[in-house]
Amino acid sequence: MTEAEFDPGSVRALAFDVFGTTVDWRTGVAEQVAHLAARRGVELDGAGFADEWREMYLPSMGRVNGGERGWAYLDVLHRESLDELLERHGVGAAFDDADRAELVRAWHRLPAWDDAAAGLARLRGRYVVAALSNGGFALLTHLVKAAGLPFDCILSAELAQLYKPDPAPYLTAARLLDVAPGELLMVACHGWDLAGARGAGLRTAFVSRPLEKGPGGGADADVPADVAARDFTGLADLLGCP
Repeated sequence: MTEAEFDPGSVRALAFDVFGTTVDWRTGVAEQVAHLAARRGVELDGAGFADEWREMYLPSMGRVNGGERGWAYLDVLHRESLDELLERHGVGAAFDDADRAELVRAWHRLPAWDDAAAGLARLRGRYVVAALSNGGFALLTHLVKAAGLPFDCILSAELAQLYKPDPAPYLTAARLLDVAPGELLMVACHGWDLAGARGAGLRTAFVSRPLEKGPGGGADADVPADVAARDFTGLADLLGCP
């Protein structure tokens, strides 16, 4: 389906990716890493560390989806990746268990993009708007509350016991929202997420986040989707939300 053929009236609910699409994970994690490293007297590039940590995100979830291990909550995967990363940087001895738990919780405290709350509020006037993330239910609850994001509900991959881009989280979201997959519009800034949603029968909306990985960081662009927008307010414009 081309954007010209997309009918907003065929959509009953919107599901939003969170990390990168709705919140700025890189800035939030980098600042918290740098702050704790300074308290411990360790020189650590917060932004670079955040980038490396994020690069371990999809592979760690892929091992769950691929059956190499059983279900593991995202905080557990983040902690395992963190432990490996601290050792890789040769600073493991500087961070005790409490420090590491604090760093894992950095993913619970991330700033929303400037357009997110206002755009969601407009979209919510016409549609049910839900968060659909690989983050755990508690993580998402803390994150959405702290960032002041007006979602109608939170849908976590934890409910499906598999991670996006496996079809299960997308289909679980449609089932719990009592809509057909084709009546649910997945909103994301990542090609892999929208490809997974499309494979599960959902409609797709690409929102550009050029600074997700920092200046020149190689954020996704020109991703195939039913509709594309510059940000959440642009999506509200395209979907006819006042």
